[in-house]
Amino acid sequence: MDRVEAQLERLVNEVGYDEVKRLFSKLSGGKRLRAKLILKIANTQTKAPLLAAIVELIHAASLLHDDVIDEADTRRGKPSVNATEGSKTAVMFGDILYSKGFSELVEFDKEIAKIISKSVTSLSVGEMMDVDMAKTFNTDEKKYLDMLYLKTATLIEAAASSSAILANKDAKNYAIYGRNLGLSFQIIDDILDIVSDEETLGKPVMNDFTEGKVTLPYIYLYEELDENGKEKLKALHLKKLSSEDIEWIKSNMQKYGSIQKAYAYAKKLSDEAKSVVDDEELHQILDKMIKRSY
Repeated sequence: MDRVEAQLERLVNEVGYDEVKRLFSKLSGGKRLRAKLILKIANTQTKAPLLAAIVELIHAASLLHDDVIDEADTRRGKPSVNATEGSKTAVMFGDILYSKGFSELVEFDKEIAKIISKSVTSLSVGEMMDVDMAKTFNTDEKKYLDMLYLKTATLIEAAASSSAILANKDAKNYAIYGRNLGLSFQIIDDILDIVSDEETLGKPVMNDFTEGKVTLPYIYLYEELDENGKEKLKALHLKKLSSEDIEWIKSNMQKYGSIQKAYAYAKKLSDEAKSVVDDEELHQILDKMIKRSY
């Protein structure tokens, strides 16, 4: 990871603009999940740290744009760039990180460059779908999972499969691993948005629903409610929830097992990922991710 951080510093410095260096120094690195996957899968390859740095630049750019779209004030517990510097600066900074990442892909095999580039297109489509879906109460589980794959899982899938190509491993199986890790990770996040407290989340409980996101637990709850319940849940969509509203949703999710059903689906994805990749460390990543919920 030290080599990845060194590559990130080099790439940002090569942009040749001190303001970009200043802004990048303010970003929280987060878990660096995608970089760690690349280093684990292609651990003997000298180009692995550079590939990891490129993917992390792309991920950072996507989060900058995501925060502008969501009008988010914080990112990983710190003020977001759009909150402190303005949305115009955040968008331009994101564009710089995207383009720098793409310019470095020429150092890699054409297939690797194609996989990473395609994932960024998918990611952007997923973001557009997410914004569009938030306008109405979506009850279509497949539509939600398709959006989730594009917006969240595709770059993790690309990181896993491209590093497998770099290391001459089975790219198809590692792609399944990355896809399922990304999907299950986000489903657990969806659950945590409902079951955690505000202090832990760093944002209001059920903030996703208030912003228009109808995640799997809400879809599963909707399927079980009677007509009056369905209408009430739809009426609460995009609204600031009172403590009574929150209690009504939580008690009904408990009654109908909505959280447990969403968790079971995430666990199924995790188990499938384990079945296609025989690597104990990668299995541990899945186990740690799943255990975040309880």
